Amino acid sequence: MNQAIAPTATTTAASQRLHAPVQASANVRTRIKICGLTREEDVDAAVAAGADAVGFVLYAPSPRAVTPQRAAQLARRLPPFVTPVLLFVNEPTPNVIAASTMIAGATVQFHGDETPQDCLAATGQGARPYLRAARIPLGDGAAQFDLVKYAQDYSHAQAILLDAHVEGFGGGGKAFHWSLLPPSVSSHLVLSGGLTPANVTDGILQVRPRGYSLAVDVSSGVEADGPDGKPIKGLKDAVKIQRFVAAVRAADAQLAKNPHELLSAT
Repeated sequence: MNQAIAPTATTTAASQRLHAPVQASANVRTRIKICGLTREEDVDAAVAAGADAVGFVLYAPSPRAVTPQRAAQLARRLPPFVTPVLLFVNEPTPNVIAASTMIAGATVQFHGDETPQDCLAATGQGARPYLRAARIPLGDGAAQFDLVKYAQDYSHAQAILLDAHVEGFGGGGKAFHWSLLPPSVSSHLVLSGGLTPANVTDGILQVRPRGYSLAVDVSSGVEADGPDGKPIKGLKDAVKIQRFVAAVRAADAQLAKNPHELLSAT
């Protein structure tokens, strides 16, 4: 008969390290999501550029909205290991479940007023991975948002997505003050809100040290320009997508070479 061996302090500590999430470091690749896709060519452009995930907005009032059927049609173009993400805003639980079942391997993103219980109910008690958006106030108000408690409340989420609190829900092209976020959050983080090829490197430097890992999520920052010079919501620019991905990869390479360039999160 095998005799059970009582865990020592050393084995207990080793077990804790084994099961603890990996803290952010300069050698971790930043994951990339391109959101608000409505056309086949934009899905293809995101994949060709090297995106890890693509987002479909299933919120009818949004100018980037698609139906669940259209999202499923577009998602069928995705190769293996590129994740479709379905964005919902205060959608009834049965609708979330029905739409999710149409797209194999989809992650759900909750962007409204959904409670932790709502998120769990709509994802089979967390069986389907989900992201929970935190709407961070613009200006100095960002310092008043209790992100630590928010991450604790939504501890079943795969990650907390950080977006600027703008009128409507997401895609407003506004960035909040990244430096006002708490220095340490017990969650994987996804930085969103006003990201562009020009500022995403600074966002990575500011936010990566604050969570277990960092991904970035862009929508308006890679949209095609209309005749008036303003972005056309829902239509992406393949060149801008390529520039955004290149800027993220350049930031990762820079940090791998010079880890001290991570900005202090204090």
